[in-house]
Amino acid sequence: MSEQTVPRPPLPPFDEAGARAKVQAAEDAWNTRDPQRVAAAYTVDSQWRNRDEFLTGRDQIVAFLTRKWAREHDYALRKSLWAFTGDRIAVRFEYEWRDDTGQWWRSHGNEMWQFDAAGYMSRREASINDVRISASDRRIPGRS
Repeated sequence: MSEQTVPRPPLPPFDEAGARAKVQAAEDAWNTRDPQRVAAAYTVDSQWRNRDEFLTGRDQIVAFLTRKWAREHDYALRKSLWAFTGDRIAVRFEYEWRDDTGQWWRSHGNEMWQFDAAGYMSRREASINDVRISASDRRIPGRS
């Protein structure tokens, strides 16, 4: 059995509990800041739009996340379920991070996810906005 056919529950069609579990699993994985672990949740040919970048496949996802976390220090993320149906989940999120100068940022936005029958994400569309914040304005506790 190939990795792609090993089920990654919960599987579509999603009910509320399954959709919430998928969102929590994604939050937990992204907060590890481990590109390989995060990429393992996506199909080998997953299609991404992240801001103005378009990616295809796990290798590009790993490269993107490696670049991202090299510049977004002390990254801490929270995701919340917005809606779900069948094989799709919509998520609202925000994360906080600091840049090389020490400036803190809060990035917030929405994601639309689509899953294959085995529970791997085959498509991710992310719209994200960044806002400068002071360290005292941080809302998300994270590793520093």
